Amino acid sequence: MAKTWAISGVELHLEVTGARVGAALESALREAVQTGRLAEGTRLPSSRALAGDLGVARNTVAAAYSRLVAEGWLTARSGAGTRVAARPSVPTGPAGPGRPASDAIRSGATGPGRAAPSRTRPAVRHDLRPGSPDVSLFPRTAWAAASRRALQAAPPDVLTYGHTRGLPALRTALAGYLARARGVHTDPERIVVCAGFTQALGLLTRVLRARGSATVGIEAYGDRQHAEVISAAGLRTHPVPVDEHGAVIGPAADALLLTPAHQFPLGVPLAPDRRAEAVRWAHETGGLIIEDDYDGEFRYDRRPVGALQALAPEHVVYAGTASKSLAPGLRLAWLVLPAGLVEEVAEAKRLADGHTSTLEQLTLAEFVACGGYDRQMRRCRLAYRRRRDRLVSALRREAPRVRVTGLAAGLHALLELPPGADEKEIVARAHRRGLALEGLDDYRRAEDAGRPALVVGYATPPEHAYTAALARLCATLARR
Repeated sequence: MAKTWAISGVELHLEVTGARVGAALESALREAVQTGRLAEGTRLPSSRALAGDLGVARNTVAAAYSRLVAEGWLTARSGAGTRVAARPSVPTGPAGPGRPASDAIRSGATGPGRAAPSRTRPAVRHDLRPGSPDVSLFPRTAWAAASRRALQAAPPDVLTYGHTRGLPALRTALAGYLARARGVHTDPERIVVCAGFTQALGLLTRVLRARGSATVGIEAYGDRQHAEVISAAGLRTHPVPVDEHGAVIGPAADALLLTPAHQFPLGVPLAPDRRAEAVRWAHETGGLIIEDDYDGEFRYDRRPVGALQALAPEHVVYAGTASKSLAPGLRLAWLVLPAGLVEEVAEAKRLADGHTSTLEQLTLAEFVACGGYDRQMRRCRLAYRRRRDRLVSALRREAPRVRVTGLAAGLHALLELPPGADEKEIVARAHRRGLALEGLDDYRRAEDAGRPALVVGYATPPEHAYTAALARLCATLARR
């Protein structure tokens, strides 16, 4: 049927043909928005009015509207009606030297949530890139209460200079928590508090360079910013192959940077025999292992994998962070160091920035001590597990040819695409729908071609936007 009606004073002609009227209406409206015939902000008639004009059931129109809202073509607000959504602008400039094309749509999060400087946030509506938590889950009330208690009880001298390694109260709280929750063997004297993992890695690599180290082995799939930090310290990087059992140990390197609990981004844990092999390598060569436990606390379908550090405390540096459990903006991370590295890393920290913010340290110490951190972990673990399950269910229903892996832990999943799929084209198609995605190519350090896949972070969108983000993802993969 061909129908013409007035929408906000504008005459619009739609071709609604075929037996499936609902699908035809949805397609016609999508085409009108996509081609610009329905301008941004145009108010559509109510579902009742449009149903009357077309001679169809009101539920048919409501379902079409709902689907297009979920996909991002339309918006709906109580009292404001249904309108044509704003369309994101697609960057057209070159990606830049050494920068993957999808970097042009990044908001600043690279890899597992390490912020990169001076990147502009594009006009995307939903962000499914990995590495960041849902910051709306930050426990504002409990954190504020902990801050008040900590400040009221703190002696004046904690607000002075001189706490290069971190406040004793925080180091004590962390030592107890890490031993209990992650199986780390340490004491407060071996902990150095840093302003985020990026700074922690920079301090370590500068110390290694001063000691005469030349090469750091890094997993063949991983955060590109890590390689940049290592190179900035004057060290070379050596890609370490990764398979379904984790990193393949045995590189010609002075140190190894690993994500053993949950490999980023492939999502596999380091197998027990590989863990033993890594420790043996460190003992035999005198090499150092840097364990990035970026999301080790988030386990869903299996018992938590304990820290590798417990197997060789004098050969493994354990690196943890509050960026996933609380918020990246806190800039709080910690290194658990072998005894022989503590003084050198502390001195590097002193020269870098003196010490990490005292107020945040005081609050985190109180938050851990009062049980708030444990409660926050349980809350987030439950929320993210539910999101993961919704992602799997939606993909099974809407994109059955996509294989989802890396699901037992963490804040992201790997979506293995069907053979012949064009990863970059899918990422670009998603961006045209206002959805930020990243492909596995963005994390591949070696030049050889690999399987096409997407790395989907299901933690970042706030809960109220997650349904729409999933709908856009499924629509992108199903080519609707």
